[in-house]
Amino acid sequence: MILVTVMYPAGSQTTFDTDYYLQTHMPLVKERWSPHGLKSAQVIRGTAKPDGGPPDYQMIALLTFGSLEDFRNAGKAHGQEVFADIAKFTNVQAAVQINEILD
Repeated sequence: MILVTVMYPAGSQTTFDTDYYLQTHMPLVKERWSPHGLKSAQVIRGTAKPDGGPPDYQMIALLTFGSLEDFRNAGKAHGQEVFADIAKFTNVQAAVQINEILD
């Protein structure tokens, strides 16, 4: 299993339409990628650093896939559509990281 983290940076010049993201984008991700191995999708909102400062990331999606190959196949099948939708809810470039689930 792998966990793909999609992290949207926070900052004073960033825009993020949370309603669109939760009501349109994430359902699109689930609809398009579940047939290709997406096991679960969780969304978390950054609220603060431990010292009380602003978070580095305003929103993070945690996408669990059965394998890296499943993620790549999902991307090949519908990645262009999913990634093109990002411009509809934010003006920032997401950081994407592949993580191996150990436990």
